Amino acid sequence: MKLFSSILGISIAASLLSSLPAQATNLELQVFKAIDTQDPRVRCPTNVVVTETPQPYREGSYAIDGKANLSTIANGFTIANSDDFSVTWVAKLKPQYRQCKATARIVKSGNEPFSAHSYLRMRFVGGNAYLILDMTGMSDANGLTSAILKKSVQRGNPVWSWGGTD
Repeated sequence: MKLFSSILGISIAASLLSSLPAQATNLELQVFKAIDTQDPRVRCPTNVVVTETPQPYREGSYAIDGKANLSTIANGFTIANSDDFSVTWVAKLKPQYRQCKATARIVKSGNEPFSAHSYLRMRFVGGNAYLILDMTGMSDANGLTSAILKKSVQRGNPVWSWGGTD
């Protein structure tokens, strides 16, 4: 009976933990102007923040949902290109940023510095903003390339899911 009670207690605890709401994490992408764009009159955003939220745990895998509300810098994102490992969204930059020529990468996850591979990047060029989700070089706990599970646009902004095995 004691063993049954222990197993039941563990099952209930695991069930409760797996049903807790996941905490969203803000990822800060720092913007770096191009070497040939040093004119102070050329305005670029200084940083961009996107949000990722882990999905509830499922045995054998994990998945993370992401969204980027970029309406302060660009309007009307669409998917410009995608394949099994990468997706690129594009939108017209707002007038104040149209001359911006720069790139961006993840530098902070929550309040912690981010020094791992930047699987989210941006380019600002030709009056457009490009957000790139790229699994190239990303691997999960089993040494498999992480997968893009969903890529779309909601209300003019990029949304995605990616994941792997654990």
